[in-house]
Amino acid sequence: MDLRIFTEPQQGASYEDLLRVAKTTEDAGFDAFFRSDHFLKMGSVSGLPGPTDAWVTLGALARETSRVRLGTLVTAATFRHPSVLAISVAQVDQMSGGRVELGLGSGWFDAEHSAYGIDLPPLKERFDRYAEQLEIITGLWETPEGQTFDFAGQHYRLKDAPGLPKPAQTPRPPVIIGGQGKKRTPELAARFADEFNLPFAPADAAKAQFERVDAAAREIGRDPKEITRSLAHVVCLGRDDAEIARRAAAIGREVAELKENGLTGTPAEVADKIGRIREETGITRLYFQVLDLADLDHVHLIASDLAPQLD
Repeated sequence: MDLRIFTEPQQGASYEDLLRVAKTTEDAGFDAFFRSDHFLKMGSVSGLPGPTDAWVTLGALARETSRVRLGTLVTAATFRHPSVLAISVAQVDQMSGGRVELGLGSGWFDAEHSAYGIDLPPLKERFDRYAEQLEIITGLWETPEGQTFDFAGQHYRLKDAPGLPKPAQTPRPPVIIGGQGKKRTPELAARFADEFNLPFAPADAAKAQFERVDAAAREIGRDPKEITRSLAHVVCLGRDDAEIARRAAAIGREVAELKENGLTGTPAEVADKIGRIREETGITRLYFQVLDLADLDHVHLIASDLAPQLD
């Protein structure tokens, strides 16, 4: 199973904080370092020193790391014009030597959009724009060098776009799609996704959504096995009850709630829960959401005491 570290820097992290976690992620042997793409804190935390831009951050990390894959869970389609996003991600892919993955979602956090004056259209329009963005981004990347890409949609129009720069990966970086929508989300995943991710979903709900994605893929003649199944869950690991409680308190959560909704307990307890989830859902990739970015020992503990039990 691929094991990845996933961070939420809008809750309060500088670039230097993220660099330390990314380097620890690489040194500890994880497959990838991912971050959210948000500009506003959630909940009662201070959010200081303020947000960091996801793709600026990943471009810098691309030059400071050498092995781990880098990406977003997920970039909001409302934040950037798709042509600009395609250029940014392609450049970071070049800078990393072909280690980038793009998680792209429709956008959802109303307060964030209001705070920064970013339009958040009604849900139907948002998904219409999202679908066009997926088509534009993948189309630009996959256009052969020397040719141009045109697109005439309801919300975006491109004429004679050279589709440059090209990403390092061919035909393109992997695209990650996720979410619980029962119709359009599986349809878009079937067309565009290399991976389908569900954050914080119970195993039964995840299994049902993965099956919808599989059905949508078969409907268009695509092998569902081409789409990686993944989950993301908050992790709170400890060698004993006191260490677990300390880590839960540091992120403002209750142990009982974390055990119900996340991956919390001793390494043996969490390994057992992951085993049950994997058996029920068929996932081959797992994102550990690490919320206390100052606790690098937590990352090392996951790598040394939990990861070997998941081989």
